[in-house]
Amino acid sequence: MRILMLNPPFLPKFSRESRSPAVAKSGTLYYPMWLAYATGYLEKKGHEVTLIDAAASDASAEEVVEKVRHFSPALAVLDSSTPSIYSDVEIGKTLKQALPSLFIVLVGVHVSALPGETLDLSPAIDAIAFGEYDETLAELAALLAESPRSDSMLAKIRGLAFRSSNGEIVKNASRPFIEDLDAIPPVSGVYKEHLDISPYFYGHSRYPLVVIVTGRGCPYHCTYCVVPQTLMGHRYRKRSIVSIIEEFKYIAENFPDVREIMIEDDTLTTDKKRCMEFANALVSAGATRIPWSANSRADVDYETLRALKRAGCRLVCVGFESGDQQILDNIRKSLSLDTIKKFVRDAKRAGILVHGCFMVGNRGETPETLEKTLALAKELSPDTAQFFPIMVYPGTADYAYFDERGWITTRDFRKWLTADGLHSSVVSRPDLTYEFLVAFCDRARREFYLRPGYLLAKGIQALRHPAETKRLLKGGRTFIKYLLRPSLAAGQDI
Repeated sequence: MRILMLNPPFLPKFSRESRSPAVAKSGTLYYPMWLAYATGYLEKKGHEVTLIDAAASDASAEEVVEKVRHFSPALAVLDSSTPSIYSDVEIGKTLKQALPSLFIVLVGVHVSALPGETLDLSPAIDAIAFGEYDETLAELAALLAESPRSDSMLAKIRGLAFRSSNGEIVKNASRPFIEDLDAIPPVSGVYKEHLDISPYFYGHSRYPLVVIVTGRGCPYHCTYCVVPQTLMGHRYRKRSIVSIIEEFKYIAENFPDVREIMIEDDTLTTDKKRCMEFANALVSAGATRIPWSANSRADVDYETLRALKRAGCRLVCVGFESGDQQILDNIRKSLSLDTIKKFVRDAKRAGILVHGCFMVGNRGETPETLEKTLALAKELSPDTAQFFPIMVYPGTADYAYFDERGWITTRDFRKWLTADGLHSSVVSRPDLTYEFLVAFCDRARREFYLRPGYLLAKGIQALRHPAETKRLLKGGRTFIKYLLRPSLAAGQDI
């Protein structure tokens, strides 16, 4: 069967697969990673698949339709996100008009949380594959290849929601998570076959980069984090160390220009023993030529950090979130401020850079706790930092919490972004409005990045480590235009 995997057109440089989908001030553009993993799995099952990333190629809807007509698929899988969902559905309608027999499925965190509501948006959308969708799509494709669609056929597929022939929305039972992640082909091979990697960029990573995962799921229960709560679950399932080492070698051989590998596990360092095994295996295999980075919790001990550094780890991306302990407890971060501070000291001592993420507007937030967060960011002084207002997404505990209190200002998902596509916030309390939160983030960025000591350190870094210069210049060109102007125009309705 011919299958289209589509990251649909929307805003330029819009990252659907970001944990907070938006146009990033740093110019960051995410790979369509989960689509790419599913592409490899479907190809393994014998299907002819094409992966189109309209966000990366800046393809218009008309250009996408022309490519789809030429390919003539029987099944189309469209990625989605909360801020882009209405546009994603419209692209589905456009594809259905061009190829009326095309079976259209939406995937992603938003539709996993709201499958019925999404199907109600348009009869052009045939189904939703909710949760971890690789095996769901494979089963659907196999059944559609055998016979025309029917309600009885679709009702067999776990992890699928669909509109029946009488118009009723049916949500099947959830599909168990994939246990053998080695059964899914390495994603770097899919990138090699289907994508031009040059548009993809992370503000904290060397450019160009390749993004992979070594495991799925996160055992922690932070109230705001959308991927574990809607897509990949709370149990950390892991690839074999052997398969990861082989992929590192493949990337080195097939992407000679790549300067960094980003490991996008929700939290690679949650299993310290495996981290040590992974680090030792990389060194033993001589697979440390390309530096790599990873998401980490702020609780990794110095010895583990040193081992990761020896194995090529250049940077860790860490969610610090707040400088107030009660706020951290409120959002179930399971971290203390003392642990956070020790972690940053140990990371710097080990020679690993830190990208720090700070989120404001959390449960119990006040103007005073916001200032504590900014003070912590300056004290920690990570290599780079991002500040953003709380983004509550359907399916998360935070969405339910703020919704119950009447603090979500709109159900129009377009409003999750500003007019420029930047992070906004639809959480607004009488004493802490979203305008205040967005303005605070603007000020926090200025105060963090315009410190004389920080600017001097960046200059020294560029001189001492020329490999960092390309990253600093590429991200800085985009970032600087946002740094000195407000994210919200005066009187702007968000």
